[in-house]
Amino acid sequence: MHQQKRQPELVEGNLPVFVFPTELIFYADDQSTHKQVLTLYNPYEFALKFKVLCTTPNKYVVVDAAGAVKPQCCVDIVIRHRDVRSCHYGVIDKFRLQVSEQSQRKALGRKEVVATLLPSAKDQQKEEEEKRIKEHLTESLFFEQSFQPGKNRTVSSGPSLLTVFLGVVCIAALMLPTLGDVESLVPLYLHLSVNQKLVAAYILGLITMAILRT
Repeated sequence: MHQQKRQPELVEGNLPVFVFPTELIFYADDQSTHKQVLTLYNPYEFALKFKVLCTTPNKYVVVDAAGAVKPQCCVDIVIRHRDVRSCHYGVIDKFRLQVSEQSQRKALGRKEVVATLLPSAKDQQKEEEEKRIKEHLTESLFFEQSFQPGKNRTVSSGPSLLTVFLGVVCIAALMLPTLGDVESLVPLYLHLSVNQKLVAAYILGLITMAILRT
């Protein structure tokens, strides 16, 4: 006799609730922002019913504040701000979305969404721009101070090993015989042309100038 598979019992308040966005920003001077949309997702294998609560319900109109979401579907919840006054600027309100199974009353999960009314979108953009400028100036000042002579710059203790090695190679190249010198005991493949020696002399001169400046 087959035993019916029992669905695990869901603990009250522990079910994750997926809502986007998690923050609503209304701008007083932009009527297009007075209407916001919350999207509630149901990734589970069972249907959910939901309810939207608010700390200040007199300031908002919530279209379809209660309803249901089919399994692996989503629903849009429209929220309108109806009290756009200067006394509400910067005040943080909260919405709470509670979800439960359709056959039960207990809330399986909840999610809070904050809402704020700001006076102007332009002011917000201006503040963000000023913040970026301040960060840029701070970084520029930091790098400027880091590379000031005699302050934060690391004092060079002398030429690097690579510089010394290149100098030795150039000196050795200048000491090698030139092509056409038949009386030299150095093998022919080590004879350098005049152009090659000129290049070695030029590099040696650059290395010498770099060493003298350190």
